[in-house]
Amino acid sequence: MTINIIAIGKIKEKYLTTGISEYTKRLSKYCKLNIIELNDEKIPENASEKQEELVRIKEGQQILNQIKEGTYAIALCIEGKQPDSIELAGTIENLALTGKSNITFIIGGSVGLSQEVKNRADLYLSFSKLTFPHQLMRLILLEQIYRAFKILNNEP
Repeated sequence: MTINIIAIGKIKEKYLTTGISEYTKRLSKYCKLNIIELNDEKIPENASEKQEELVRIKEGQQILNQIKEGTYAIALCIEGKQPDSIELAGTIENLALTGKSNITFIIGGSVGLSQEVKNRADLYLSFSKLTFPHQLMRLILLEQIYRAFKILNNEP
C-alpha cells in the first residue's frame, strides 16, 4: 500500500519534525509513505474573505497538480466524517480490499482547502471539531495512520 500526504507549508518546529520522522520510520514497516510539502501562499494579517479565497485557489491548484491519477483522495476538513481509530483502520482496510492501494491524504494551509480540491476528494475526514494548526495536523495524521496499521495487524 502507498500512502501519500500532500500538505501545504513547511515544518519548521523541531519537535514536529522529530515526531514526523519517528512515525515515518515506524510506518515503513507497513506501507510506502510519501510526504509532499507544497509552498504556502503569503496572506495579509487581516485578509478579507476574497483574499483568503484567492489563497485557497492558488494552494488548491498546487495540490491538484500533485494528486496522481487513480489515487483515492481523502481531504482533511472540518466538514468531514469523524471516525474513531478503529473506524479509520476499517476504512484503510476496505480501500485495500477493493483494490485502492494508493491513498492520498490532503492537508490544506491556514485558510483551508479550495472547493476544487474538495470536489476532487473521494472522502472528507475530520479529526475533531477543534481547529489544529496544519503543521501539527501532519503529525496527528501520521500517528493515526500508524495506529490504524497496528490495529489491522492485531498489534498492541
